[in-house]
Amino acid sequence: MITRPCPACGSRDFSKVFAEASYDFDRLDSFAFASRKTPEYMHFRLISCPVCDLLYSNPIPEAAGLGKAYEEASYDSAEEAQYASRTYAAFLGRIKKRLPDLDGAIDIGAGDGAFLERLLESGFTRVSGIEPSRAPIAAARQSVRPLIRQGLFDPADFKDESASLITCFQTLEHLNDPAAMCRAAHRILKKGGAVFFICHNRSSVSARLLGMKSPIFDIEHLQLFSKKSIEYLLRECGFSEVETRPVYNSYPLYYWIKLLPLPAAIKRRSTFFFKKTLGDFTLMLPAGNMAAIGYKK
Repeated sequence: MITRPCPACGSRDFSKVFAEASYDFDRLDSFAFASRKTPEYMHFRLISCPVCDLLYSNPIPEAAGLGKAYEEASYDSAEEAQYASRTYAAFLGRIKKRLPDLDGAIDIGAGDGAFLERLLESGFTRVSGIEPSRAPIAAARQSVRPLIRQGLFDPADFKDESASLITCFQTLEHLNDPAAMCRAAHRILKKGGAVFFICHNRSSVSARLLGMKSPIFDIEHLQLFSKKSIEYLLRECGFSEVETRPVYNSYPLYYWIKLLPLPAAIKRRSTFFFKKTLGDFTLMLPAGNMAAIGYKK
């Protein structure tokens, strides 16, 4: 475990302890570092930054250990990934109008490439994805699998001003150094290009209501943003006209049940029942996520 300053502003004021560590590595299974998993309600020690309002884990495991955990993570959420990609794609029309062109789009944390499909449908060319886990790439559709690079995001792989759009969905929370990624994105983007992030909002109504039983408090999440902290991060990394908007997610009822803080046995039976009886009956809810968009001048 290593100590770190605030990964958004660099503050070393650790005085505001939001929650002490609560985790047991022996309870983690192959889905512990997978997307859209059943929550375990574990977390590292959480610090609330008095400067930028970021909530971040400190100390955290070394980067090499986390990288290995993501590489080997299991994957079973292809259906949910399609629902999420359609929700996120609804923002593209507004963003596209302001881009210099549609040549060059990079999705960081691409999973099985569901959003790469949406980008191609929207007319983007030179589309690529980066995904650390092997399992979702193996599950990707043949049309997009060749577009996904397995591994961690490495800025050196991309030329300056070579992309018009960089997306990163529910992944910013997992990065050891989100500010370094944002600065790299700014370099890689063309003038007028945009970053488009989706992340959890730690100040959302659902997070406040559920408290530490909210699924956003998770051992995967090394930081959690608020509207203030995500806007601070993007502006500090050079982006202008930064905006945040709430996201209304649409998922099958059984998936929403999976996220509730219920006893494991009840949750398994309820999830099975609703999936069997209602299938893909969906609900659109404000699940505490937000979109953050910033442009390069």
